[in-house]
Amino acid sequence: MSTPFPFTAVVGQDDLRLALLLNAVSPAVGGVLVRGEKGTAKSTAVRALAALMPTLDVVSGCRFSCDPDSPDPACPDGPHEPGAFETRPARMVELPVGASEDRLVGALDIERALAEGVKAFEPGLLADAHRGILYVDEVNLLHDHLVDLLLDAAAMGASYVEREGVSVRHAARFLLVGTMNPEEGELRPQLLDRFGLTVEVAASREPDQRVEVVRRRLAHDDDPAGFAERWADEESAVRGRIVAARKLLPSVRLGDGALRQIAATCAAFEVDGMRADIVMARTATALAAWAGRTDVLAEDVRQAALLALPHRRRRNPFDAPGIDEDKLDETLEEFAGSDDEDPDPDSDPDGPGGGDGGEPPPSDGDGPRDDDTAARPETDDSGASTESGEGGEPQPAGSGAGEQSPVRAAEPFRTKVLSVPGLGEGAAGRRSRARTEHGRTTGARRPRGTLTKLHLAATVMAAAPHQRERGRSGRGLVVRRDDLRQATREGREGNLVLFVVDASGSMAARQRMSAVKGAVLSLLLDAYQRRDKVGLVSFRGTTADVALPPTSSVDAAAVRLESLPTGGRTPLAAGLLKAHDVLRVERLRDPARRALVVVVTDGRATGGPEPVALAGRAARLFAAEGIASVVVDCESGPVRLGLAGQLAGELGGTAVTLDELRADSIAGLVRDVQGTSRRAA
Repeated sequence: MSTPFPFTAVVGQDDLRLALLLNAVSPAVGGVLVRGEKGTAKSTAVRALAALMPTLDVVSGCRFSCDPDSPDPACPDGPHEPGAFETRPARMVELPVGASEDRLVGALDIERALAEGVKAFEPGLLADAHRGILYVDEVNLLHDHLVDLLLDAAAMGASYVEREGVSVRHAARFLLVGTMNPEEGELRPQLLDRFGLTVEVAASREPDQRVEVVRRRLAHDDDPAGFAERWADEESAVRGRIVAARKLLPSVRLGDGALRQIAATCAAFEVDGMRADIVMARTATALAAWAGRTDVLAEDVRQAALLALPHRRRRNPFDAPGIDEDKLDETLEEFAGSDDEDPDPDSDPDGPGGGDGGEPPPSDGDGPRDDDTAARPETDDSGASTESGEGGEPQPAGSGAGEQSPVRAAEPFRTKVLSVPGLGEGAAGRRSRARTEHGRTTGARRPRGTLTKLHLAATVMAAAPHQRERGRSGRGLVVRRDDLRQATREGREGNLVLFVVDASGSMAARQRMSAVKGAVLSLLLDAYQRRDKVGLVSFRGTTADVALPPTSSVDAAAVRLESLPTGGRTPLAAGLLKAHDVLRVERLRDPARRALVVVVTDGRATGGPEPVALAGRAARLFAAEGIASVVVDCESGPVRLGLAGQLAGELGGTAVTLDELRADSIAGLVRDVQGTSRRAA
């Protein structure tokens, strides 16, 4: 077994280490979600924590790690007789992103359950992690239903496995740690809220600290055992401090004053529900125990807020994470001194903390938005003049001619449901119909591999004709493996939504481009909610560019959209061909995920020889391959040429105007995006 990197040798990352240690002291805090860029010691710190956890006494032979002093009365391996036990280190169990539901929660032997009434249960990873650490790397890439099961078990301290009326329950209390790179997609707010604490990590920009990181990493790689030995004393001291804090935790007093500060802070930051208040209370208590105190002070409440609130104030993926520390200090000061604590310790930590906290909020959103005022004077291109220039005037010719600075997107709105027709088999999501593991039962089939969802009626019907020849004599049904039937279910899948955005001069009127960006932003928000992957191709001047390769991070797409420049001619064919190439590569990577192409344009095509004919030929490539598509018609003005509708006809898709894209528009139709467009005529 390889020697892990020592926890105390991790350079920097103070918040990450503190959050992990607080959960080691009090697992009731609810786990840690670690967000940050790659290469920032997220996994290293989590794996190193396992070596610091105190050893456990477990019942000998129990697959569920029951405590011999208080064994689980419902343990599937029980009841346990007092006596034999063994001592072993706490486990750290890793949940792979591609794990199945049965691998996570365990599985029943359905054949024995039906024929013999025996609960033959094979434990899953939740059982292995009981009284230890459960680590999920890239938790944002885990299927939502698995995350739900995981967080439910963490909250209840137990795991339930049910198959057609046969159920098994076992204890599952563990320290839950998830890591993620936000560039690869966000967790839904409902799931974010279920993690007790969150920490943002980033690589240091200080050369000396980076040098020390490299020095220690190389020293560990050259001699892991020797490096660990040099840090043994520090590791032992932290391990002892964890044990002492656990013993002290029940004696820590959370006074009314601290509770009022917690409640006032959660109210001031408008977090939903009461989970934040409870997590802050548990975190502040653990902080006091970690500091060796029996009273919770204002400094504990402040630190608890910094760890427990940032991820709970995000209402959608475009909200910047973080917390306004100046506002936090003001709230704590306003509600300070209302308990019988000594006010002096409360006031000291707030002062220095407030001095450090003023920088993040402006960089989250205020700074870039102020810059928009600098861009507003560049309004010499009105909608009319730009349109006439696009029609053949020499002024906007060339890739750089007529370029305007990026404009801000209009406010997003709720869009109609755009879905891919047919029945897919892609990753679980919320957009198009698909065969999935979860959903309504539509039929039965023989299982391919491990049986996961039993179709009871079909299984009984398959076994019934053979009961006499199998010598059935009792009440039980004689079931063979060949009789088992897997339930086929229909649910929803996530798709690849590829945006092809016209950024040419004909779209460059600031008011129109703001509306166009608002529409794309609305579709991005819809893609986030429906668990899609997204990509962004833009075309202008003489070329098309992949502004964002397909990714699960819709907030990354929103950032690219915000900075999208406009101007120049309209190489529509180049944009379509670039999108077709992106889809070709993505099919090789993820063949089960179906694509939905959203072309945002007024339908014009200029530049180069025969631009309209070339665009038509490029569009027919999508129709020939059956790629679902929709054209968002951005044409404006009293005279409309209907070019976007013609493009939709060539694509084999449909066209919608910006107004019709709204879910509350008069047109009010939920439609499949493939088919003949009535506007093409």
